[in-house]
Amino acid sequence: MSGDNNPYKKCEDSLTSNGKDYKFFNLTKLSDDRYDKLPYSVRVLLESAVRNCDNFLVKEDDVKKILDWEKNQSNSTEVPFKPSRVILQDFTGVPAVVDFAAMRDAVKRLGGDPEKINPICPADLVIDHSVQVDVARSADALKQNQDMEFERNKERFNFLKWGAKAFKNMLIVPPGSGIVHQVNLEYLARLVFCEDDWLYPDSLVGTDSHTTMINGLGVVGWGVGGIEAEAVMLGQAISMVLPEVIGYRIHGNLDPMSTSTDVVLTITKHLRQIGVVGKFVEFFGPGVAALSLADRATISNMCPEYGATVGYFPPDTATISYLNQTGRDSEKVAYIEAYLKANRMFRDYTNSGEDPVFSKVVELDLSSVVPCCSGPKRPHDKVPVSEMMSDFNSCLNNKIGFKGFAIPSDKQSTRVPFVYEGQEYTLTHGDVVIAAITSCTNTSNPSVMLGAGLMAKNAVEKGLGVKPYIKTSLSPGSGVVTYYLNESGVTPFMEKLGFDIVGYGCMTCIGNSGPLPDPISEAIEKGDLVTCGVLSGNRNFEGRIHPLTRANYLASPLLVVAYALAGTVSIDFEKTPLGEGPDGKPVFLRDIWPTREQIQDVEKRVIVPALYNKVYGSITAGNEKWNSLAVPSSQLYPWDVSSTYIKSPPFFDNMTKDAPGFRQVENAYALLNLGDSVTTDHISPAGSIARTSPAARYLASKGLTPKDFNSYGARRGNDDIMARGTFANIRLVNKLASKSGPKTTHVPSGDEMDVFDAAERYKSEDNQVIILAGKEYGSGSSRDWAAKGPFLQGVRAVIAESYERIHRSNLVGMGLIPLQYQSGDTAESLGLTGKEQFSIHIPKDLTTGQLVTVKVSSGKEFQVLARFDTEVELEYFRNGGILNYMIRKML
Repeated sequence: MSGDNNPYKKCEDSLTSNGKDYKFFNLTKLSDDRYDKLPYSVRVLLESAVRNCDNFLVKEDDVKKILDWEKNQSNSTEVPFKPSRVILQDFTGVPAVVDFAAMRDAVKRLGGDPEKINPICPADLVIDHSVQVDVARSADALKQNQDMEFERNKERFNFLKWGAKAFKNMLIVPPGSGIVHQVNLEYLARLVFCEDDWLYPDSLVGTDSHTTMINGLGVVGWGVGGIEAEAVMLGQAISMVLPEVIGYRIHGNLDPMSTSTDVVLTITKHLRQIGVVGKFVEFFGPGVAALSLADRATISNMCPEYGATVGYFPPDTATISYLNQTGRDSEKVAYIEAYLKANRMFRDYTNSGEDPVFSKVVELDLSSVVPCCSGPKRPHDKVPVSEMMSDFNSCLNNKIGFKGFAIPSDKQSTRVPFVYEGQEYTLTHGDVVIAAITSCTNTSNPSVMLGAGLMAKNAVEKGLGVKPYIKTSLSPGSGVVTYYLNESGVTPFMEKLGFDIVGYGCMTCIGNSGPLPDPISEAIEKGDLVTCGVLSGNRNFEGRIHPLTRANYLASPLLVVAYALAGTVSIDFEKTPLGEGPDGKPVFLRDIWPTREQIQDVEKRVIVPALYNKVYGSITAGNEKWNSLAVPSSQLYPWDVSSTYIKSPPFFDNMTKDAPGFRQVENAYALLNLGDSVTTDHISPAGSIARTSPAARYLASKGLTPKDFNSYGARRGNDDIMARGTFANIRLVNKLASKSGPKTTHVPSGDEMDVFDAAERYKSEDNQVIILAGKEYGSGSSRDWAAKGPFLQGVRAVIAESYERIHRSNLVGMGLIPLQYQSGDTAESLGLTGKEQFSIHIPKDLTTGQLVTVKVSSGKEFQVLARFDTEVELEYFRNGGILNYMIRKML
């Protein structure tokens, strides 16, 4: 664990727990008063730097920078971070496993031992993104949906099951087990690692933005792109800017009618208003002590929605209680607590003397939280339930935007009759057509799940029901939920209202809501209706949940049931009853809403460690369909050349044992000439495959029809598809094209064509290509294919005014050259049209921060900054990318 060249060996220490001795790096032995002032989240970064300091990947100066966080937090100071593990879901995990399989082939071809290619850093992959709600409101919905999931994804699942057998240090959790973040919280998270009797904090990066849910358990972690994740899996550090840390002080007591969902929606709106993008948020204050661990996880889950990098709750006694409650090994729990206390990473939220220094402090009084939803188009547009009716009606009137649909006044009363299952109904604006208890955001929290179940019981006993055409569904984040709902006796009542279990996965929250019944779809389209989805998820962007639900509201599971019963969001629950009871008396929401004491009594009775042990004791055993998949036991994957889902990428086809060194760029054409704020959405394939696109033509050539095209997300394991989809965004603005869209001009001929087709023509002519761009190139979500795609199109370099930090790192990781105009220079100021040819001389002794010369065919010369920011990045570039670098290390 500790190398001989680690300058911080002086911090090595030992502790005893349950009679066993453990070693660890004791940060208090730094004997530096600044340590106790550091936010608890930054202490985790510091420990990683101290433990991994080798003066190559992590330098002694990096430790000093972190220790001096208070001074460096606002200086854009970059430091390396080596997380303890990586977590992936199947959409983003497939290309990572594809890369590892291809690396084995390369090592074998170059004379090495392919078995050496395994994740060095532990990796967990949970298959949860593939199942959708094809069938709902049926006792066999779960089976039918899982059957269709396997039918659609058999090829991908076969490959992942091979990976589960072939790779060491990689756990693959089969489909049907749950949602990645809930499985992480309830089972995978270690909180403190123990490796050869060395203790150190659990920390992670994940290939999903909601990886932050684990912050609620006291584990530092966040979402990254695939290249960063693969780098960590291969034992490398990732580069990060030392963040500002916003202290979020919570105090007061929650109103009996409010839930943890209401708290997180309130916090999301509050922090969006403050602005915390790129920052850490760390929660503290006496109010935190009153929040359950599940409540904290709900708040951390929506960290991407409020824009922070992490939403961190330092460990405390509630954390330890949760570990015991979820069946973690008692010996492990004991050393976890002992380690955290020894390293001052364990806190008492009621003791203000333990509060660290923060960049800024903001506050929330829990008593100010009211029942609320968020929508209709963004997670941070909070609407108190008492104002939902008026807010929705305002949205109908407002001009088109985040809070508007611009429905003409004479159309707002439109009612469309339709027949469903032999009964006639009418549909109008505001009617609910999807009501989904879904997403790890809430299904990981027993209090709101049991609350929804108890309310369903009360509703059924009062004679209430849900209209049969409303697509109700329940998709728990783990099997534990099913057990405690059954044990509490609420399951039959939820099923009576149509909330049958439809699957264990993300489902409606990520848009896998499945089809609406034809009569509903036809009525919505006929009346141009603004119908609604209500879901207990974390995102509700327009078009995400279902193409026909133009208004979508995030809500607690209890409110999902409430709006399903009401059948509309245009209701004032205080004034309008949900229906009538058998006695003819009106039944209001307040009449069926369970008290907090009732929920807590049931929770204490049914939430026991045995449930978690039963579910997770066989988590990798899979189900009948998974177990029936026959996969090869070979070290090397037998690629199927006819597959349109899984293909060996060409990243290593011409690789040699020796590093190629710095390659020059000679007489390159500009494939694209772009402006400011080109995001990874513009660059990287996402969403459905357009029928006229290069990717569609390729699939058609393989005999597929449009209904079988699937999405770019499902085909991330096939580089032929992904390369054709790169720069295929219909809103791409390219100065070498006549209008917005995925087009460019092939400069030598003057022909305008699809970007991919132009790239292929340049390759066939043996011409190199580069990209010209403006400010903030590569901003937005980190996506590995935003670097892999341009690489496959033959792009050698990008010249931009500035870069999004992670995307610049990804370009280096793929062997591309990120070049930056000097201050004051732009393509326009230099008179560049993009129709010139460019030669870039890369010196053999290139160093970090060095200027290089660009020669233009017009006779102009100018200098740009080579954005290789560390010695490690230069080493990656010499090798043609990070994966190539790691392959050579394994030979």
